[in-house]
Amino acid sequence: MTLVFRLRGEIESGAALAYVAVQIASGIFAAFAVHLMFDLPIVQISTVARTGLGQWAGEGVATFGLILTILATLRARPEAIPASVALYIFAACWFTSSTSFANPAITIARSFTNTFTGISPVDIPGFVIAQIAGALAAMGAARVLFAAAQESGPRP
Repeated sequence: MTLVFRLRGEIESGAALAYVAVQIASGIFAAFAVHLMFDLPIVQISTVARTGLGQWAGEGVATFGLILTILATLRARPEAIPASVALYIFAACWFTSSTSFANPAITIARSFTNTFTGISPVDIPGFVIAQIAGALAAMGAARVLFAAAQESGPRP
């Protein structure tokens, strides 16, 4: 979402870079906290392989849907964004082959857990490329869908 907001001119580059840094650091610390809560070794590196066209397609679909959900909710009912994101991610965990990482910061953070939710560091680039493609596609779809809705005007 940070990339989309930057490309839409809604945030400055410096703020976008700061958000990304904080998101990655927070995700890694969250992984460590979860390990602590479940009495696992705190620092881990994942060996869980997640690669291939099916996984990347799943990530593209997951990210497309997440970004489109956020943009649509932002337009229609901004106060509902937290609930819509939570509901979408919960569902996408079940309907995508990748289990919906849908965010590069989350992907990086999940490389720091060797549980079933992890991703091997060597598999991160394919996921991030798919996520960027899904985000850009959602941004384009939102532009087309919302422009069409604006042109049609209110319905009687």
